Amino acid sequence: IKGLTPPAALALSPPLLGLLPGRFSVFPLFFVALLLGFASLLWLQLSCSGEGPLPGGGQSRGVPPRQPCPPQSPLLPAEDEPSWGPHRLALLVPFRERFEELLAFVPYMHRFLSKKRIRHHIFILNQVDHFRFNRASLINVGFLESGNDTDYIAMHDVDLLPLNEQLDYGFPEAGPFHVASPELHPLYHYKTYVGGILLLTKQHYEMCNGMSNRFWGWGREDDEFYRRIKGAGLQVRRPSGITTGYETFQHLHDPAWRKRDQKRIAEQFKVDREGGLNNVRYRIESRTALSVAGAPCTVLNILLDCDASETPWCTFG
Repeated sequence: IKGLTPPAALALSPPLLGLLPGRFSVFPLFFVALLLGFASLLWLQLSCSGEGPLPGGGQSRGVPPRQPCPPQSPLLPAEDEPSWGPHRLALLVPFRERFEELLAFVPYMHRFLSKKRIRHHIFILNQVDHFRFNRASLINVGFLESGNDTDYIAMHDVDLLPLNEQLDYGFPEAGPFHVASPELHPLYHYKTYVGGILLLTKQHYEMCNGMSNRFWGWGREDDEFYRRIKGAGLQVRRPSGITTGYETFQHLHDPAWRKRDQKRIAEQFKVDREGGLNNVRYRIESRTALSVAGAPCTVLNILLDCDASETPWCTFG
């Protein structure tokens, strides 16, 4: 009602105090104060809005504007909170010069995983050398540099955001879990696809010897990794009960202005039975802790090394 006085203000009104008898007990007065405090909190909640204007696009006639509610405190892992579980995810994000996508990705994923009570650490694997992009080698480096406080990884594209909160990012104890399955990914639908977002325990990733380091340029490294998963005797699992189909993810990539390096030669697609975690060659130029819109992450500036006698296609020439 327009001009309504908050209930708490009545507790200090002199006329109201004058109505109390001289021998009025403090206990009923204390009880009344508690009721008035509760009513004040209820009035504040009903008179503020955390979602913007009233339904219908405007204010109701005779009703004062609803004030914004106090902001929610950020969801952060409580180290002593058992409901967050014992496991910790290393979110490995291969990256090069896609800053617009990164600015959206880090705060979104931090909020998404925190709401699901997934302990996590986001690693941005920034390739700063002058060779062609090598997603697989970056993931190998991220795995090796992620530390002992994480026990499973997510190989996660920076341009793919999960929209359905029913997607499982939990510890994949039973085997590799392909979150961005062919039934859900907006672009890739063949049955052996394991790219986009793939969860593995660190033990299972080591069983595969990581990913092949021979894939300079864009694409196909995840297809080779599917063979490694099978060769290690592991079974890929995928989400079930997700009804949002190809609307399950938002794909941020715009191919019209961000061209992919798709130059390929047949030699680079030979089965790699020896390379992986054991022979990735790199140097960490810097390790920086950053906060993006309040979301923490670690940026690793990575200099990959290329043996031109083994993989001459690593250069742009």
